[in-house]
Amino acid sequence: MSIAEFRWPIRVYYEDTDAAGIVYHANYIKFMERARTEWLRALGFDQSAIAREHGIAFVVRSANVEFLRPARFNDELFATCALQRCGWASVEFRQTVIDQHNTLLSTGDIRVGSVNFKRMQPQRMPEAIYMGINNGK
Repeated sequence: MSIAEFRWPIRVYYEDTDAAGIVYHANYIKFMERARTEWLRALGFDQSAIAREHGIAFVVRSANVEFLRPARFNDELFATCALQRCGWASVEFRQTVIDQHNTLLSTGDIRVGSVNFKRMQPQRMPEAIYMGINNGK
């Protein structure tokens, strides 16, 4: 499956907001996490199965996030995910959170690493996963 930019729909719930009804900044990162998880699932990979069968997990190594405009309670948003680079033990994404009118609310450059689940040390991902991710660009 080829996915240039993956979009995942998000509805802003009351629990996502602060007392003023504006999305709390950390929740944009959660929205981006959901998009990466669903992108990987759309490529045919389930993170629980990867951990169980291969002993690896994907963990965030770095995140550079900018918050540009607020989202509010009950807004309909999309979290996007676009693969920038995939190495054997790390994957880099460009992510956004946009509203239903494609207004840019937040951007993120996210780097995740493939780690041995038990030792929490870098580990190459299996070739099938590496190839699946790279072919999903």
